[in-house]
Amino acid sequence: MRIEIFLGALFIWNSYVFITMGRDKRLAKLGSWRIPEFNLLLMGFALGGFGLYSGMRYFHHKTHHKKFVIGAPICILVNLLMLGYVMFRFYYI
Repeated sequence: MRIEIFLGALFIWNSYVFITMGRDKRLAKLGSWRIPEFNLLLMGFALGGFGLYSGMRYFHHKTHHKKFVIGAPICILVNLLMLGYVMFRFYYI
């Protein structure tokens, strides 16, 4: 897979996670059924850490939940480590 396609897919995925955080915030305000926290964190660990963190900050959503305040930066760190491995393993060897 070409690096441009991989990075484009990564951007689209993080955009989706960002939008999902906004959707969950809207559902919270409406008092409707919500997206489970486990699913949001899972999307963050599945290379969506930047979208999760930026959505959390932009929409002021889940900013008082320890599992997100601590989990979102950990998602970013894990995502960077995974991306570093993929880049090194498949594009530089």
